[in-house]
Amino acid sequence: RLLSTLPCLLPSQLLWTSASSISSQVDEDCEFLSDGINITGPVCNSTLDEIETCWPSTPVGQVVSRPCPEFFNGVRYEIHRTVYRECLENGTWALISNYSECKPIVENKEVQTESFHYEVALIINYLGHCISLAALVIAFLLFMGLRSIRCLRNIIHWNLISTFILRNSMFYTLQLIDFRTQEANEPWCRVVSTIYNYFHVTNFFWMFGEGCYLHTAIVMTYSTDKLRKWVFLCLGW
Repeated sequence: RLLSTLPCLLPSQLLWTSASSISSQVDEDCEFLSDGINITGPVCNSTLDEIETCWPSTPVGQVVSRPCPEFFNGVRYEIHRTVYRECLENGTWALISNYSECKPIVENKEVQTESFHYEVALIINYLGHCISLAALVIAFLLFMGLRSIRCLRNIIHWNLISTFILRNSMFYTLQLIDFRTQEANEPWCRVVSTIYNYFHVTNFFWMFGEGCYLHTAIVMTYSTDKLRKWVFLCLGW
């Protein structure tokens, strides 16, 4: 009879109720962590980030460190490492916490193999860019030194090579930028990223210019002399 008086809850409602109670309990624990801290002046209020890490009340302009989560998305992490988040001058937290130091605990050979393959892929990526950049620089110098071959076709080749050199150079520049700087979305970092994307786009425009020249040379064999260099420069850059 007592059971008949209870409201009938669907499984989804039960799940939502359980999740809500857990979330509210975590919020209360986070607020309790900040209760014993006496801070004067503007602060960032205690909050939870996207993976439920508690960030206590903190004076503006400071960077707070917290232990890495013990368990997340089915993976155990080393809790002796730390995660960082900055309290900005306007009294708000940085949008993204820095979890770059949090390392998963390798518990089986499969995870070790995946980590090894990832490191090998990174090495191949950097080595490939390095070899490509060296070959492109040699080709660029040859085009610059051999003035006798400076026709419109080779000028297009030369500019295409230049775009690949600039893109590869900006790729290495981006790799030198600190992870926290990228996450902070600094204006100068956005400028560097924009320049890299611009050179990446010019690769395709100069390849398009190559295609236009070849199409003209094949379809209208005797019309290539009418093509103008400035048209391709405007198209490519």
